[in-house]
Amino acid sequence: MNAKVDAYIKRAKTWQQETERLRKISLDCGLTEELKWGKPCYSFQESNVVIIQGFKESCALLFCKGSLLKDPKSLLEKPGKYTQGARRIRFTNVEQIVKLESTLKAFIKEAIQAEKSGLQVVYKKNPEPIPEELQNKLDENAKFKTAFHTLTPGRQRAYMLYFSGAKQSTTRQTRVEKCMPQILKGKGLND
Repeated sequence: MNAKVDAYIKRAKTWQQETERLRKISLDCGLTEELKWGKPCYSFQESNVVIIQGFKESCALLFCKGSLLKDPKSLLEKPGKYTQGARRIRFTNVEQIVKLESTLKAFIKEAIQAEKSGLQVVYKKNPEPIPEELQNKLDENAKFKTAFHTLTPGRQRAYMLYFSGAKQSTTRQTRVEKCMPQILKGKGLND
């Protein structure tokens, strides 16, 4: 048990019982407990396996490589529309966790086995096309191009989704120009 996670649970305004139960399940499976990204995170040999998340209407146990897990009952969901590897199970009360405890342990053990065997999620590289307006700016400005390609793939993708989300070319162009200073600083869209 990690003292930082103890402190996290004590100051949490919601989902304390649920977090405690998910914590116990994760620790029972032999995972190492840390606090990462402000959340309880459980790893096996320094590879993140599960993260406990708290939201307004629910809490969740997120499997970092959940797409590798067998899920015949379709309990695991993608956290977001564009998520590739992670999967989670949401809970609204501790009784739901108790009911699924053996299933959760089986998922965690399967995730540990995936880590032991070296399985990796196959991520699509740039699954979204680069919007024309962004490509034009990259071609015009070498410094901007270098800064953009220095960003992590996730940050690049977030920008591309944001830019291409606009229906009109002028709006896409405005978004690119507005984000240029942040990109030049090496920051992500939501940093």
